[in-house]
Order: sequence, then C-alpha cells, then structure tokens
Amino acid sequence: MTPRVIGQDAAVGAFVEAAQGDRLHHAWLLTGPRGVGKATLAWAIARWLLAGSDSPTLSVDASLPEARRIAALSEPRLMLIRRPWDDKAGRLRAEITVDEIRRLLSFFHLSSAEGGRRIAIIDAADEMNTAAANALLKVLEEPPADALILMIAHQPARLLPTIRSRCRTLRLSPLPPRRMAEILSDLGIDEDAEPLAALSDGSVGEALRLAGQGGLDRYQQLVDLFATLPRLDRLAAAGFADGAAGRAGAEGDPFDLTITVLDRFLTRLARAGLMGPPLPQAASGEGALMARLSPDDHAARIWAEAQARLSARARAGRAVNLDPAALVMDMVLELAQLPPAQASLTKA
Repeated sequence: MTPRVIGQDAAVGAFVEAAQGDRLHHAWLLTGPRGVGKATLAWAIARWLLAGSDSPTLSVDASLPEARRIAALSEPRLMLIRRPWDDKAGRLRAEITVDEIRRLLSFFHLSSAEGGRRIAIIDAADEMNTAAANALLKVLEEPPADALILMIAHQPARLLPTIRSRCRTLRLSPLPPRRMAEILSDLGIDEDAEPLAALSDGSVGEALRLAGQGGLDRYQQLVDLFATLPRLDRLAAAGFADGAAGRAGAEGDPFDLTITVLDRFLTRLARAGLMGPPLPQAASGEGALMARLSPDDHAARIWAEAQARLSARARAGRAVNLDPAALVMDMVLELAQLPPAQASLTKA
C-alpha cells in the first residue's frame, strides 16, 4: 500500500535502466534487511510496468485503472504468491507450499493466450519449502514468454543456489539515521524519530513496529538495567523479564519485542567495541554505558557471540512454550556474568 519507494534510488535506477534498455531479466531477487522497502519496490515495479509508465522513479498515478486493480488484488496480469491460510489451524501456514507454486504455473499458462506481460510477486521467497523451491526452479529454468517474477528475500542464503544463480539481484540497503529520521518525521513521528532511526538499524518498517509497541521505552528499561552492572539489580531484572510475558495481540508480541530489543542492544554493544559508542544514541545514557561495557574488540566478540547464542536459545524455548519471563530472565542473568560485564567495575 506504500505509494512510493523511499531512499532506495540505486535499486530503482538499476531496474529502470534495465527495463528501458531492453535488458529486463525474467527473474529478480530483491534482498536486504526486513523493513527497508523490498515489498514496496516489488509492487512499485508491478504498477510501473503494467500501467506502461516511463517515470524514472517508478511513480504511477494511483487513479489509473491498473493501479486501482493492483491495489484491490484484482489485476488479472499480476499474481501474489505468499504463505497460504490454514483453515484448520486458523492461521497462516509456516511455509509457502508447492501448491502455491503450481498456481503460479497455471497463471502463466492460462494468461499466455491473452498476450502481454504477466508479473508474479513471491513474498517472501525464503519462506518456500523444499518442494515449492524445486517447482519454482523449473519455472526459472524455462521462463514463459513475457513473464516477470519478483522475489522478495529477507534471507537469500536460505534459497537454493540454483535459484539465486538464475535471478538478477537488487540489494536494498539500510537507510542512514539522518535520512531515517526525515522519513519518520514525514510519517508523523517527530519526537522519537532520531532514537527510533538508530534502534531500527536503517529499517523504516522496523522503526514503525518499535514505535507502535513501545520499543523505545523497553530499550531504555534495558539500558537502565545494564547500567547497574556489575552488581545487577535483580528486582529491576525481574521487572524487565515480566514485560515479556504478556499476551500477543494486534499490536505485537511482547516476548518478540523483548528479544528484538535485547538483540539490538547486544549488536550495538558489539559494534561499540569495534567502532566506539553509537551515534545517535537510542536511549539516554546508552553511549556512556557501551563505552564502559564494550571498550575493545575482545569485549565486542564476547557480546556478539552471546547475542547469537542466547537469542537462538530463547526463541527455541519459546517455540516449545517455555515461560517467556523465565527465558528472558535466564538470558539477562547469563549476560550479567560475562567477563565484560563483571570487568566494568574496574573500568568505571
């Protein structure tokens, strides 16, 4: 639904140049972190091509019939492939199934008689199961005439190498904090735009998610908690952990938000040991705390290894319905015992 692609001029320019130079590959892989505009770009490309626009920015008049049909998912020349709905479970399936790719084959076959360009968007391609990936590979090996496949991939390494090799890649990059702050301000987020830009790591989508779930408050709570090291305030730690135990709702999952905040904190700690305290700060006192807890590359490696190990362990525990507050508390207590955390007393 986003009307324009923001801050991805290089990717837009590369596609427009290929299309206008008659070098339009039949399959494109749109990669980059979540929330930087991959799906926005895919839909903008579809509107631009099907409406016959020549704008170098991929802009299309929203009142055009093609644009209205695409917005309503009723454009006959466009198919969206995504995880299907499971009626029995009452939720989306965990993967894109082979049946969805078979629908894509039928779409290309049946619409070929009408002539003209046909476009498929796969969102996200790295959610395909093995059977679906193999079926898609056959399409890529023998692409239908006038067919274009746009594949969104958050983790392209999960795709078959043979799929990646048959696609042209458009990599979308995280936006710098200053540009992010400008975009968030345009979206009506003024007061917290700069810290949100810092915490979301260049992803507009992630910044909006954090803003909607109170992510900055949770992050400030975490920074204040770690500021009590090396003598961890256990009461404050318990309060932080309890915040992960709420019920998931329309605004999001408190456990997922908590692990995301911890991941961001540990990642920024690791970077601080290599490049110095982050600017801009995402919370009050963050810079001074990170300078104390991560003064060198040795500390950076410890924090980075802890992030990968403990985050995966917590998410695996949640997947088997372990208590979310206990999982977070265990994670915090283990982090508090790491050498950089205990050494911070002598560094202060």
